[in-house]
Amino acid sequence: MLVQAYIGIGANLGDARANVQDAIARLARLPGATLLAASSSYRTAPIDSSGDDYINAVAHITTSLPAVALLQALHAIEAAHGRERPYRNAPRTLDLDLLLYGDEQIGSATLTVPHPRLTERAFVLVPLLELAPAIAVPGLGPALAFLPRVADQAIRKL
Repeated sequence: MLVQAYIGIGANLGDARANVQDAIARLARLPGATLLAASSSYRTAPIDSSGDDYINAVAHITTSLPAVALLQALHAIEAAHGRERPYRNAPRTLDLDLLLYGDEQIGSATLTVPHPRLTERAFVLVPLLELAPAIAVPGLGPALAFLPRVADQAIRKL
């Protein structure tokens, strides 16, 4: 069974633009997944973090991987880019978040889907809506309804 999933991608250390593009390329080669589309890249200021501006994008895939296995694959891609987690919201070479996994709602010690801050961040909502303007967030409703709540967050399409 194939599931449609959306992956948030962000980076603000090193060559952030190249890291985001490489992450998209790695998602395209991920066994058990097919890359359907990737959003434009966006520049955003850090939120609850520090350091340089972030480069962000969202990827849309179909996958036969269970959600936890997909998350592990995302962590492996992050590790290949030298991702370290010294503290919460630390600047990063690459961050991959499983935003949506079909219409599932998952709450475990290692995974929460939909991503808990998906509706609070312009750097997620804007590229997600670029790919899927009519998408609904399971348990919350249309993603478009949350856009006014993030209108004060600076985001620039590259």
